[in-house]
Amino acid sequence: MRRGIGFTPMEIRRDVIVRAAALADELGFELFSVAEGWGLDASVLLAELATRTRRITLVAGVLSVWSRTPASLAMTAATLHQLSGGRFVLGLGASSPQLVEGWHDVRYAGPAARLREVTTRVRALLNGERAALSASAGARPLRLGQPPAPELPIWLAASGPRTIRIAEELADGWFPLYLRRDRIRSFAPDRPVTVAAGPFAVADPDVATARAAVAACTATYLSAMGDIYPRLVASQGLAGEVDTVRATRQVPAALLDEFTAYGPEKEVRERLADWDALADVTVVVVPPGLPWPRIEATIRAAAPGAR
Repeated sequence: MRRGIGFTPMEIRRDVIVRAAALADELGFELFSVAEGWGLDASVLLAELATRTRRITLVAGVLSVWSRTPASLAMTAATLHQLSGGRFVLGLGASSPQLVEGWHDVRYAGPAARLREVTTRVRALLNGERAALSASAGARPLRLGQPPAPELPIWLAASGPRTIRIAEELADGWFPLYLRRDRIRSFAPDRPVTVAAGPFAVADPDVATARAAVAACTATYLSAMGDIYPRLVASQGLAGEVDTVRATRQVPAALLDEFTAYGPEKEVRERLADWDALADVTVVVVPPGLPWPRIEATIRAAAPGAR
């Protein structure tokens, strides 16, 4: 049983994330993933986590390929690799038009091509190669000014056909956010790629309270974060359910059954077992804004070997 804990970019309570990482480290989780959106800088937070944990793998899950240059990403990754004693995984993703254009003020065009280019360039720099220059042809290309880290894993967030092909070709690991489980099972690269997938989860003895928490997180992704997630989920036979969410903010049971795990600890563990059979690492994603006792209960319920 390989388990991880992940937080969304909407969780901006740094102290809560640090506390959760320490608990996950203590309980034997394999990895702890921190996302980045328009709030906390994930790289800075991961640097703190590297000093506050001992053994758990720390994952940037994920950094946008539009938010930093390939050189900046390579420097960040190599630095976190050093700080963590080799416990860092660089996650990259193509993000969304709303975040890229509305926050970074960068035109969102050709996301799959951008993901491929940045991943290829970052890997080359981490391997110790010189920068591949395109805008400054007369400049002398430089190498990373610290020891190369060719063993540093690069995982890709990919859910569309083109980006999934890139993950199959280039990634060491794959984050399939908001893909139904049958779609995840069809992932078939011809080389080893770690599949890191799992549900939004809340453990609470009050089923209604737990359900409301995962439903609110689901509604946010499908109605308040642009059109990428609703189009993706709708294309997988859930168009009516997505329309209901966007019209009413009510989340149908079919969406919760597919993408969440909630309820008393025993029920959460049973739902996670379905993901264990599917993913190499089941990453339990904690919805933002939960009170600490509920976060702790969820992490303990999902811990490897929990009974």
